[in-house]
Amino acid sequence: MIVWLNGTHGAGKTTTSALVQQLLPDSRVFDAEKVGETLMDIKPGLPGTDNFQHWPPWRPLVVETARRVLDYTGGTLVMPMTVLVEAYWREISAGLDQHGIPVRHFVLHADQETLRRRIEGDTVLGPSWFRLKYLEPYAEAARTWLHAEAEVVDITHLTPAEAAQRIAEAVKN
Repeated sequence: MIVWLNGTHGAGKTTTSALVQQLLPDSRVFDAEKVGETLMDIKPGLPGTDNFQHWPPWRPLVVETARRVLDYTGGTLVMPMTVLVEAYWREISAGLDQHGIPVRHFVLHADQETLRRRIEGDTVLGPSWFRLKYLEPYAEAARTWLHAEAEVVDITHLTPAEAAQRIAEAVKN
């Protein structure tokens, strides 16, 4: 099984995924961003883009990597990854479905002001223009398709540990 944690950049997916992993027996965290980083390391580089998700190889490589890891280890993969383009989510989820891999898709959600305040006040990574530029695309995806495709966890007043507990309980039930 895959427990996919979606939401905009800065919503706490990485932190929450590590906590979810601790609560789910036989689970591992697989950050699909590492697949993107591998593609970014190709020399000479792939065609220019502002987001590696736009490269056509990224999506099937995420599916294939997740499938191969699950075939090898079994258990559950907890995957923190922002996917805001509906066609990309459909491609990934269809690919996983073709391999018979069930996916529980969660979105860590907070209102725009809360997200902006968290991103600007991040004491670990500092304020990030990259994260801020995805606030509106996230809001649009949430309005148009994302919240209908996932289990929404409102993190406005939750700690990452509380969000992780809710997700783990939902997966176990």
